[in-house]
Formats: sequence, C-alpha cells, structure tokens
Amino acid sequence: MGILTGLEPEKVFYYFEEITKIPHGSRDTKRISDYLVGFAKEHNLKYIQDELNNVIIFKDASKGYENADSVIIQGHMDMVCEKEDDCDIDFSKDPLRLEVNDGIISAKGTTLGGDDGIAVAYALAILDDDTILHPALEVVITVDEEIGMLGAADLDTTPLKSKMMINIDSEDEGILLASCAGGMTATVHVPVKKEAIKGTKATLVVDGLAGGHSGVEINKGRANANKLVGRVLYGLSKEFSFNLVSVNGGLKDNAIPRASKAELVFAPNTDLEAVKACLADFDAAFKHEYKTTDAKVKVSLTAVSEDEVTAFDTDSTSRVITGLMNLPLGIQSMSFDIEGLVQTSLNLGILETTETEVAFSYSVRSSVESEKQDLYLQLESLAKLLGGCVTSMGEYPAWEYKEDSKLRSIMVESFKRQYGHDPEIQAIHAGLECGLFAGKIEGLDAVSFGPDMKDVHTPNESMDVASVKRTWDYLVDVLASLK
Repeated sequence: MGILTGLEPEKVFYYFEEITKIPHGSRDTKRISDYLVGFAKEHNLKYIQDELNNVIIFKDASKGYENADSVIIQGHMDMVCEKEDDCDIDFSKDPLRLEVNDGIISAKGTTLGGDDGIAVAYALAILDDDTILHPALEVVITVDEEIGMLGAADLDTTPLKSKMMINIDSEDEGILLASCAGGMTATVHVPVKKEAIKGTKATLVVDGLAGGHSGVEINKGRANANKLVGRVLYGLSKEFSFNLVSVNGGLKDNAIPRASKAELVFAPNTDLEAVKACLADFDAAFKHEYKTTDAKVKVSLTAVSEDEVTAFDTDSTSRVITGLMNLPLGIQSMSFDIEGLVQTSLNLGILETTETEVAFSYSVRSSVESEKQDLYLQLESLAKLLGGCVTSMGEYPAWEYKEDSKLRSIMVESFKRQYGHDPEIQAIHAGLECGLFAGKIEGLDAVSFGPDMKDVHTPNESMDVASVKRTWDYLVDVLASLK
C-alpha cells in the first residue's frame, strides 16, 4: 500500500506516487521517459519518444467528440533535485520519501517534484480513464524544462495537429496564466591563475537560507547565498590578507541558492579571532536585513588548518570578488502594464570553481525582449572588464498575451461553474514552455494552470491534496466542454 493510497482522485495520486519512485532529475530522464512509453504500450496508445526522451502520447476522441478540435495537454517530466544537508537520499537511484500531514503532501528532506510531476500524473490518469469525455488528445511531456526548457526547445512539433494547449505547470489554484517571461541561462566566465600559497586555510559558509523559485519568488525578498558570500569576502578583503582557493554555491540557475561557501588561505599570523568577529558582524547584519524573509541565515568559518595550498593569485582573487560584488542580481524592472508583475530579473543560481575559471551561472528573465538582451549585454560588458566572457544557452521567447482566446473563454466559463466565481487571469515572471510551443505552432491558443503548491525548488516544497482534487475536477470539466 502506498503512502498516497486512499487520497482522491485515486488514479492521479497513484501515478504521482509511481513517478516519485523513479529518478527524474533534469538530465536524468531516460527512466521516467521509458516509464511513459511503457504506459502507452500497455494502454495500446500511439506514442513518439525522441532522442532527447521527450514523449508524445496520442488518444482518440471520446464518442461524440470526433469532430471537436484536438487539444494538447502539456507538462514536463524532470524535477529540481534539492535536499537538506543531512538528507542521505541519492537522487540518481533512490525514491522520494513521501509524507502526508494535514492534507499536505511533501517529501522528507527533499524537493517533492510536484513541479511538474502533477502534470504527468493528471495526464496519465486521463489517458487511463475511458469514462472521461474529451476531444482527441496529444499529451506532450518534455524533458529538462528546469534547466532551460531544453526538451521543448528541440521538440519536433510537426506531428502535433492541435491549435489549443493546456499547460499544467502553475502553482496557484484559481489563477489562469495567459502570458510569461522569456529567458535564458547566461554564464559569466572569469579566468583565474593559481599558485602555491602558505597560510591558514579556512572555509567560509553562508547557509540556512530559504531559497525558492528564481522567477515566481524573486520578489519575496529572499537572500541569495552567492551574493552574500561576495559581500562577506569583500568586507574581509578590506581588513585581512587572503587568497581564494574556491567559491561554490547553488545547484540550479533557476533556484535561489540556499547555501554558498568559499575556501580561503589567510596570510600567516592572521588573527583568526578578529576574522571571526568580522564574520559575526556580517551574521548579525544579515539576520537584521532578512529578519522577515530569511531569518535563519548563518555566516560561519570552519575547517581551519595550517597548510600550503594551491590558490588563486592576488589578481584573480580580486577579480572574482569584484564580480560577486558588482554583477547585477535580482529584480531589474517592474511592469508598468500589469501591477505587481516583475518585468526583468536575473538570479545567480550557480557559482562554480574549476581548474581554470570561476563560472557565474544566471537565469535571466524578462517579458520584454529588448530588456532581456540588454541585461545579457550588461553581463557581457562587465565580464570583459573582469578579463572573461559570457555565454548563453537555453534561450526561450516570452509567451505573449492573446486577446482573443477561445480556450481561455471556455476555461473561464468552466471555472465559474466549478467554483462559483471568476478566475484570475495573470501573467507570470517565470518561464513556461507555452512560449516555445507558441513560437513553433502558428496560432496556438494556450492557457496554464495547476493546483496549489508552495516552496517549489526547495526541500520545503509541498502540494495541497484538496486543491489537487478540485483542479482535477476542473480539468475534467474543461475537457468535456471542448466539444
């Protein structure tokens, strides 16, 4: 018996739990993709599995719906794999440890993968139930959405005949999304030179942060651990002599990093008690600055030892710290058209040291294409001053609002029947695959929605059982209305 057995809708939670047993982090999607293919074969459904592991499953229309326009049901199969420091789960082989408390589903010590496992579960439950009324279905489950929508970007859409698409990749029940930001991953490469240096080696750590989704939660005032490490390093450099050995923080460019660390080698005879006192001041300052949004922030110094190590030379140390202090971060502009909407932002999600460089990986987002490009050029110009360069990948277009949307009108009317009031129609400052599909399928009419989920992309991620049920009933009614 599964952890979710007995929850309604039964098939949705059955398939969701099955998904959580299969490793499916970004770039590790072969097994979950093969599971979807196995499902299609077992149910005698036509399918396509491409070289990237994207899967399309087709189902004929219900009786009486043969002449209705077909519809795409779309989501992604990969999840963000984040865990608490003391969690021993290996995302490459272990199932998630599901918990249900007071009607809320979570995973012990890790992300839940409700983003976007719930879309896959909804889709499979629909495909598995011949009593649900619907037009012809084209279920599209993509890979690597969380690292730049790579699956959708390279998906061959020519087999798709639908001009309507229901995207299930949103986290707020009662909100229908009709527009989203475009974006890219931009990486600033700062080259470093190294040399043997004697001194006192230590590790500076900033952790305890809440993290979160770097798009929809960029406006919540949460701290970025990589940025805080940069602030501490610059502050230390004004009082103490040291060289950097490495700086590393964050796991995903589209997740606000919860922890970051820098290995340092202080000059011989450095007063470490004075260093610790300086760090205590930063710790107190950060706790005050983020008392409402990130009160658990912590600055510490660990692993102190006398040693000769290979470290950055003085110039490289200075350039990396300068980059951390001065490269842009966070909200850059707000929309004047939609109240409260972040228009342009960037998140330093990954800081990584290699043998030859420090790489600063950003998720860049904007609903205005020219601002997105301008922000990239800003990174490019600063990278040149730091002796480096910038590269980009996974660029995707904004999803523009469609004034005349048949699908949205149908979904609004269905919502009013189900809930007794109008839904909210919103734009979102996050990347949705709708923009990529709209760019490939001329005249595509798309809407995105989903059940209530909180703290996605963090180990605190949770999903509301009752909301999943209501949203399922709503989806079923929408499909029946597409006659």
